[in-house]
Amino acid sequence: MGRVYALNVVGTIPAELESLRYLANLNLQQNYLTGPVPSFIGKLTFMQYLGIGSNNFTGELPEELGNLTKLEQLYIDSSGFSGPFPSTLSKLKNLEKLWASDNDFTGKIPDYLGTLTKLVELRFQGNSFQGPIPASLSNLSNLTSLRIGDIVNGSSSLAFISNLTSLNILILRNCKISDNLRTYSTFRTKLFTTRHSMFARFSRINKSMKGSDNTIYEVDAANLGVASYYVTRNTRWGVSNVGIFNDASSRNYVINSSQQFQNTLDSELFQTARMSPSSLRYYGLGLENGNYSVKLQFAEFAYPDSKTWESTGRRIFDIYVQGVLKEKNFDIRKAVGGKSFTAVNKIYNTIVSKNFLEIHLFWAGKGTCCIPTQGYYGPMISALSVTPNFTPTVRNGEPKKKSKAELYNLAGRPNVFSNAELKLATENFSSQNMVGEGGYGQVYKGKLPDGRVIAVKQLSQSSHQGKSEFVTEVATISAVQHRNLVKLHGCCIDSNTPLLVYEYLENGSLDRALFGSKSFNLDWPTRFEIVLGVARGLTYLHEESSVRIVHRDIKASNVLLDTDLTPKISDFGLAKLYDEKKTHISTKIAGTLGYLAPEYAMRGHLTEKADVFAFGVVALETVAGRPNTDNSREEDKIYLFEWAWTLYESGQALGIVDPKLKEFNEKEALRVICAALLCTQGSPHQRPSMSRVMAILAGDIEVTEVVTKPSYITEWQLRGGGDTSYATSSYYSGSTTGEFREKRETAPLNSYPGIAGRIDEGR
Repeated sequence: MGRVYALNVVGTIPAELESLRYLANLNLQQNYLTGPVPSFIGKLTFMQYLGIGSNNFTGELPEELGNLTKLEQLYIDSSGFSGPFPSTLSKLKNLEKLWASDNDFTGKIPDYLGTLTKLVELRFQGNSFQGPIPASLSNLSNLTSLRIGDIVNGSSSLAFISNLTSLNILILRNCKISDNLRTYSTFRTKLFTTRHSMFARFSRINKSMKGSDNTIYEVDAANLGVASYYVTRNTRWGVSNVGIFNDASSRNYVINSSQQFQNTLDSELFQTARMSPSSLRYYGLGLENGNYSVKLQFAEFAYPDSKTWESTGRRIFDIYVQGVLKEKNFDIRKAVGGKSFTAVNKIYNTIVSKNFLEIHLFWAGKGTCCIPTQGYYGPMISALSVTPNFTPTVRNGEPKKKSKAELYNLAGRPNVFSNAELKLATENFSSQNMVGEGGYGQVYKGKLPDGRVIAVKQLSQSSHQGKSEFVTEVATISAVQHRNLVKLHGCCIDSNTPLLVYEYLENGSLDRALFGSKSFNLDWPTRFEIVLGVARGLTYLHEESSVRIVHRDIKASNVLLDTDLTPKISDFGLAKLYDEKKTHISTKIAGTLGYLAPEYAMRGHLTEKADVFAFGVVALETVAGRPNTDNSREEDKIYLFEWAWTLYESGQALGIVDPKLKEFNEKEALRVICAALLCTQGSPHQRPSMSRVMAILAGDIEVTEVVTKPSYITEWQLRGGGDTSYATSSYYSGSTTGEFREKRETAPLNSYPGIAGRIDEGR
């Protein structure tokens, strides 16, 4: 075994290695080896492990590597290789792990990879390969981890993943995928990730400071983390950050250095910088329209200038200003001749036409990821400034009205629309374009000049949702983004009533799809994916977002379906930012009868377990294809959960499944039913967290028996069923015009005195 690992050895691979013909393991990773890899490496035919990653080689991989037919692990990542991938590597039939990320390999990803059927891990991110991804990868049934990124051209299909039944990790970033993962409904994995993404001065993390040119730089937020946003004190700048550092033990979004920086008179300005694992956006707010100069200031200080393996690190990202790509594959050190601790200034001219400026730094997957430590990559910036190229005609001060200022200070690409734009988009809010109505007001369908179809939510003057709630909704949805949450495009505040502009989801709500007058024919795979999607969205809100969020009004009508029937949780108007010290709320209970957890309905006790309860109701409704209360049915089937428990206790739990389903996966259906019964336990402490619900649904946790029938079910049965229930049905009736309005039936509330007066009617 030969091991020269992480010793910062400088030089070339020594010729003496050629004589070690029986060498089985060679680890030369994390050094500063240069030059080409010698061809004699192919003579070491007993080699089983070869690690030459994290070095500074040049040229192409030698074709002789294909002679190492006993090779099981090959690590050539982050080593400076270029050119096509050698065809001779098709002979490595025993290969189990191949890491080739962060090089400059060109040409097509080899089709022969599909013949290396022992592969367990394959990493091909951060190169310059051309598409498409070869369909032959479908033969790699042992693959547990697949990472491919940055396909230069040519779209790729996902059809190859159908046979990858062992896959746990799937990362396809910037691969120009031409179809949707939902198409392959039989594909089940534990985890997969498909990542497709004034005179203002800004970006001092610890304190504001004055530059050598008397520019005052405002303070940034030190605690800006995952999926978070921040607005400066004087409301001129907004910032949003999205992403989690892969494989990193700590999440380091701010880095510091005490060294002196070159090429600048303001060394202190560069001693603190912000990093992002994926997407970092800065928003100039309330700018006067006109031409501006945007100055971005960078300096790299984690990679030393010495000849060590740490110096081989490369930070590469893209720079956009106003949506226009200004720098592709920008490398801070490369811009100053490969030096660290040296300032780089980038100046761009741009036009502000809607009083709004966006600067976007985006990591497309290139560069090193783990030098000098795990999770060290992505955009990095020290300071930025924006200067008008004209004489301003308006005062550059703080907005007078706090509510208006708050509405402009949005993160997550919060376009500010004018009332005229939205009137044009919705045909002056025509009744023909109204697609929904609730306690907040009306929702209208519209179309913007750029072709985007939108949903405009109009805040009613008579609504209980005031401006403060409106601001909360805007800020919350802007900062929290997930594929199973409805996306907020922006807002409008110059109308008589504030407006929210969302993505439009043409398939409407889940309750209309399940039991509306024009319900969809949802097969079992689709229903199961809908349940999983809602669970993922809630897991993100409760456990993965930078702040924990309790939705408070999860119900089937607040789950919307996109073109591919992907579920998205909507209506964050009732959302409260969860404070662990304030689990008892003093305001009116907000929610919908039939989905309310008992402790919330009776005592106003609000935790994320209230959402878990409501999710259980939605999940069982999805399985059964009916609302939680249906007075048209036989007496013992009026209340869905009472009926479900009767069937469950008699060993016939699957009897609840929608009879319209001609076929379904019994194991999956039983998992959903058991999860729903667990989620709707009477005590919040007996309900699982949403992450545990996800594990149950995925089959990672086996639920053999739901032991406790909730007391509220028992009370219903003892007191005579429907006369004691506070359950209700919420559904939509379709019409020939495609419009729909909410209808409700409310059963008596005798079993809980005083509840009726405390519960707002659900939207």
